[in-house]
Amino acid sequence: MTAAVTSEADRRHVFLGIACAIGGAALLSVNDLAIKMLSGGYPLHEVILVRAFIAIGVILLFIPLSGQSWRLLTTRRPRIHLLRVSVVMVSNVTYFLGLAALPIATAQAIGFAAPLILTVLSVLILSEKVGPHRWGAVIAGLVGVLIMLRPEGTGTVSLAAVLVLISAASYASTQIMTRTMKDSESAVTINAFTQVGFILVSTVMGLTVGDGHLEGTGSATLDFLFRAWTWPPLADVPWFLATGLAVALGGMLMSQAYRMNESALVAPFEYASMPLGILWGLTLFSTFPDLQGWIGIVLICGAGLYTMWRETVRRRVHAD
Repeated sequence: MTAAVTSEADRRHVFLGIACAIGGAALLSVNDLAIKMLSGGYPLHEVILVRAFIAIGVILLFIPLSGQSWRLLTTRRPRIHLLRVSVVMVSNVTYFLGLAALPIATAQAIGFAAPLILTVLSVLILSEKVGPHRWGAVIAGLVGVLIMLRPEGTGTVSLAAVLVLISAASYASTQIMTRTMKDSESAVTINAFTQVGFILVSTVMGLTVGDGHLEGTGSATLDFLFRAWTWPPLADVPWFLATGLAVALGGMLMSQAYRMNESALVAPFEYASMPLGILWGLTLFSTFPDLQGWIGIVLICGAGLYTMWRETVRRRVHAD
């Protein structure tokens, strides 16, 4: 009886973690959309600063509404938070700089190298077990990434695509850190420190290059980094609110997912944002993946979905 109860509790725990991952992925896709919409008129550090203030406000409101203690904002592990925030910053900056010059679906597909990289890191760092089937999925997914790095069959590697790939590797590293912090840090704590880091770095960027003296490069990526600060009109305020709310709630959900389950189990569910990325591109930017893009997307997402299926089979066998 006890074993059955425990098994049912474990199953609910797994499903809740997966639900957090899917919800977090959907919200973070909205964040990508909002950033893409703002990338043509604002510098990245301004967008991130406003987003971080909105996000930290959401987190501070969430704590009393959820009945939790303000002690969540304290930590005994400031060094690991500093390291994680630094890597998160690299991941965000490189991703959004690449996103400024790429269709959303392309950027998200390349970014999905993160779960594949995460699977590898979970073995090397966390000693989690990954079988030959999942290794095969990782290889197939990485082939898809290589295809996506060569846009439209030109034979040249896109700088924007490389930036997104760097972001994917950085993101995978942050989730490994999240997994190692699960016993001492809550999802709220992790994300609160992240937003504080964003505020500090973005403020420094604004004070040093916010006057726009480095803009005008002709590159969508570099102009997004060095453009002068602009006071947003009312029409753009909803996009700023969307990115702040999405990153706060999506970040907490995703952190909770990685705290609750093994990294290799959670990672494939981040692919839930891929259909949304295609939808945003088609309806709002009139972009749609070409044949080469679809091949890359199918390989990358197929690898993730196959990993998910293999994990389900493995758990069912062990349960029996």
